[in-house]
Amino acid sequence: MYLICNTLFVTCLLLSNIAAFKMIAVGPLTLTAAVILFPITYIINDLLAEVYGYKKAKSTIVMGFAMNILMVTFFMVTIALKAPVWFEYSEEYALVLGNTPRLLCASLIAYLFGNTLNAKVLCKMKEAGGKSLFARCVLSTLVGEFVDSIIFVTIGFMGTMPNDAMLTMIVTQASFKTVYEIIIFPVTQEIIKYVKRVEGIQ
Repeated sequence: MYLICNTLFVTCLLLSNIAAFKMIAVGPLTLTAAVILFPITYIINDLLAEVYGYKKAKSTIVMGFAMNILMVTFFMVTIALKAPVWFEYSEEYALVLGNTPRLLCASLIAYLFGNTLNAKVLCKMKEAGGKSLFARCVLSTLVGEFVDSIIFVTIGFMGTMPNDAMLTMIVTQASFKTVYEIIIFPVTQEIIKYVKRVEGIQ
């Protein structure tokens, strides 16, 4: 089960980073399409930390980080390669898959700190005797998502937009992802119970 969770985590992470280029409207809010999948990485992270512990969760986070760098490197190489004269979509390909170095750096650093904190907080709450799985999952996600959003928005957009707009973006993205976690918690809880049962963990 750990291998399956690991694979799902990395897959959702990579797909969300590609989808981040697309902007979507959620009522009056404008968000990146990554908000559809990226919160799932936090849910899987909660599952890994809850069932397998911090070390296993951190190993998955590092694996995701490494695969993210590999994917981006591959895209950069393919963008740099010369295309045949009849291929008309090189600019579009580069536009969608060639994130700016600044945003790439912001995304990778935010991911590493946000997910690591998420796993750390959940495990520390469990070690301290916190019996509520709901509290552990939601509070760890809240901390992780806010740190992720603060780092990403600050590094990625500082100096390019007003500070109040940056603050709004941070609060909106972190709040949306945390609400996502709350809504889907019943599913998360059942999956955690199932994995524990399969693994023979109490």
